Amino acid sequence: MKHPMPTALVLALSLAYVFPAAAQSTDAARSADTGAATSSSSSSERSERSELERVTVSVGRGQLRSVQSLSQTEFDNALAGSSPLATVARLPGVNFQSADGLGNYEWSTRFTVRGFSQNQLGFTLDDVPLGDMSYGNFNGLHISRAISSENVGRASLSQGAGALEAASSSNLGGTLQFYSSDPLDKFGFRVSQTLGSDSATRTFLRVDSGRTVLGDFYVSYTNQDADKWKGDGKQKQEQWNLKWTKAIGDSRLSAFVNTSRRKEVDYQDLSLDLIKRKGDKLDNFYPDWNAAVNAANTLCGNKGTTYVAACDDQYYAGAGLRNDELAGVSADLRLAPGVTWKTTAYYHHNKGIGLWFTPYVASPDATPISVRSTEYDLHRGGVVSNAEFELGDHLIKAGVWFEDNDFDQARRYYAASSSFDVYRFPSNPFRTDWQMAFNTKTTQLSVSDTWSVTKDLTVGAGFKSLNVKLDAERTAGGTLPSGSIKADKGFLPQLGINYRLSANNELYGTVARNMRAYQGSATGIAPFATDVAGFAEIKGKLKPETSDTFEAGWRTSGRGYEGSVSAYLVNFKDRLLGVQPGSGIQGAALILANVGDVRATGLEAALSFRLAPTLSWYNSVSLSKSTYRDDVVINGALTATRGKRVADAPDTMVKSQLTYDDGALFGTLGVDYMSKRYYSYTNDASVPDRTLVNLSAGYKLKNVSMLREVSLQGSVNNLFDKHYISTIGSNGFVNSDPTGSAATLLPGAPRQFYVTLTGKF
Repeated sequence: MKHPMPTALVLALSLAYVFPAAAQSTDAARSADTGAATSSSSSSERSERSELERVTVSVGRGQLRSVQSLSQTEFDNALAGSSPLATVARLPGVNFQSADGLGNYEWSTRFTVRGFSQNQLGFTLDDVPLGDMSYGNFNGLHISRAISSENVGRASLSQGAGALEAASSSNLGGTLQFYSSDPLDKFGFRVSQTLGSDSATRTFLRVDSGRTVLGDFYVSYTNQDADKWKGDGKQKQEQWNLKWTKAIGDSRLSAFVNTSRRKEVDYQDLSLDLIKRKGDKLDNFYPDWNAAVNAANTLCGNKGTTYVAACDDQYYAGAGLRNDELAGVSADLRLAPGVTWKTTAYYHHNKGIGLWFTPYVASPDATPISVRSTEYDLHRGGVVSNAEFELGDHLIKAGVWFEDNDFDQARRYYAASSSFDVYRFPSNPFRTDWQMAFNTKTTQLSVSDTWSVTKDLTVGAGFKSLNVKLDAERTAGGTLPSGSIKADKGFLPQLGINYRLSANNELYGTVARNMRAYQGSATGIAPFATDVAGFAEIKGKLKPETSDTFEAGWRTSGRGYEGSVSAYLVNFKDRLLGVQPGSGIQGAALILANVGDVRATGLEAALSFRLAPTLSWYNSVSLSKSTYRDDVVINGALTATRGKRVADAPDTMVKSQLTYDDGALFGTLGVDYMSKRYYSYTNDASVPDRTLVNLSAGYKLKNVSMLREVSLQGSVNNLFDKHYISTIGSNGFVNSDPTGSAATLLPGAPRQFYVTLTGKF
């Protein structure tokens, strides 16, 4: 396996080892744990704080598995309004893509870790499960809607083994746990205003109560609005966040309520052929209604004309509307010395709709276009509870997660016209293809024991039991199936070891097994996205996806630096593949099957350090090889995938970020390299490698007039205006695309400028 190593990377890593001793260090307490921390007050998190404050990116000292953490400093210095996933993307093994400059356009966002796709990972916010954060989400919501980015306090990524007690039924390839910032100790008011390219505006307001007898709280309001960088249409979002905390001795109560109203007009999915013929700025017809009608009449087989492939070059418009309310309440109790118990109860409601103007179904008035919708109504609630017991040299953990999820989904059609408002939920459909009601009950139990055998040797063993029962009922139209299916694994073990070579060096190793439950949805790679006959065929044969992860690594730290190297082997079994006949807009039923295994091997390295008290440098390198282990045979047709690279799994990723901050002047220069990616299973279609450079700089002043602090920050994304493909597989991956005709690509945003003015009172 060859991995091209950019000259800049070689130089960066060489310098990283020449200058590691330029800053003072703070000794960090060790911690050992088989799972990532689930509480802001848990022992493993407290032990990491000094490390986070020193280098802001922690490599998880003392942990028994691969863990990388980002402190609040990283999120505070990020571009205002940018997705928290974009901040996490600098970590090794992570590939984050989006077609917009801020990374919030959900149809395009893709977050993969070690070759595992977004819907094969687990995500939480303050212990509350966010599901798999996929676009048509049936069991959660995207982090960009769950909380305003300015209120994110920190994040912990566990590549591979995943956090044992994390509330997730999809974490084959790891978990990403976000934590919100706490209210400030003193009363304060913050206002930030961002202006940028494509008429982008973002207003953020936050009021902190300070310490009161009733507890501490903050409330924030966010309003964001931006034009698309090509074509026409806007992407808008309004958010309210409220968080309350109350300390009672060594215990703590907390609660939050977050709301989001998101409206986004889609970019047109493109193909390599389209980009070659018409350029990467090609977009939907919107708002040129007459052009869309003319194309439907002349290219799409309407009014007696002959269908030609150019019908699918452009549609009139697409849009996504999402309304969310997410709430949680937690009791983090210290019951006795060495005994803690944290319980979080939560509720989430989502009303959403995806709109797509289709020339394949006419409106009742004979207009050759109608509006096809996929509609969502989600109500889910649950409890996550974890207890810790320190018994001599043993740390015992026991956890339970239960969730009851009611999800209603429908495919409907509405009359289209030039006056159709893409920013509002439509009414009065003229046709319903199908409507499905899903109920998903999830139960997860976890138990682990971390044993400090000696002062240098720690071993851990644990397991989780996961049961996900899915009931589906077709309530209107269509040929989609009703029925039940269950994913159940009673023993998913995780074993780990950590050996301290010296005060600053340690080795670790982990073995873990994970399972991904079936998706309770009528779209996506789901059992109920097929037809009645297809479901009857697979119900007794289908197996849930599982993964076995083996990883080992070395962590080191010294005077102002912290680094890690890890190697891994993952065997991914019973991969599910859904094949959808025709173009995506036609929405035909899937053909779903287990199609074999995947093997992934890789090497990751990260180095975070300070060149000087005001200058820090972070580097990460990921080298991997993910391949399909079997050919695919569906309905007698063979697709030769054995030995081929996994789609959207680049072999090489390099990230480097240089940061300066003297308390007044601050700035960041980031470089992100990624090798080519395949979007066909047979590897005959790919997008080339690319290198992106981002730059930001700003200045802070303290105690200016009535202000405690005022700052001005400027940022440039894609500094050298690189033309590149960001998202691949926006309409799914294909078996083969020798002519480059699959419309499943989204170009990345060009160079964009942003300026943010912030005042803190």
